[in-house]
Amino acid sequence: MTGPKLNEASRVAGESTGAKAQLRWVRMSASKFRPVLNQVRGLDVTSASEVLSLHSVEAARIIQKLLKSAVANATHNQSLDEETLFVKACFADESPTIKRFRPRARGRSNTRLRRGAHVTIVVGAYSAVELQRRESMEAAGGRGDKTQRRQRVAASQARAAAEQASDAKNVAVDESVQDVNTEGVDTPSTEESK
Repeated sequence: MTGPKLNEASRVAGESTGAKAQLRWVRMSASKFRPVLNQVRGLDVTSASEVLSLHSVEAARIIQKLLKSAVANATHNQSLDEETLFVKACFADESPTIKRFRPRARGRSNTRLRRGAHVTIVVGAYSAVELQRRESMEAAGGRGDKTQRRQRVAASQARAAAEQASDAKNVAVDESVQDVNTEGVDTPSTEESK
């Protein structure tokens, strides 16, 4: 099975289903694309891109390029904001299999099936209600938005700088105390000790 596609029955005439990018005739089996596509389906574009960048398989690299193309289509052709986009649908269909033959013993041959795939990604924009719901879930989960994260990072960096300054100050005070202690104590010279 190719995974859930866009539901044809839910389409309304004249209503856009989202921006689409399609890569056809890829010389890789569709079964290699499907596990990766299952992980990004339904995610927002930034999360999907992060998930794909962590994969080491070749299919993930191809899907990441295709996702960038779909996002570019959405921003350029439909004037959608990139931050509101999510992976609405993604699927890999089999392309026609190319049959080649390999010679074997006694004049026989084995068939080599060169599989291929057509990969499609559809991105759509979250509705205003869905965006508001996601923001409230993020705030409730303690994540917050990007500005809150920037504020937390800046505060953390300021604390680290203050700790380094106080450590440097303590080291300087300790060195001056040691200098005062060594000045007051007469150390016997090496000649007197002999």
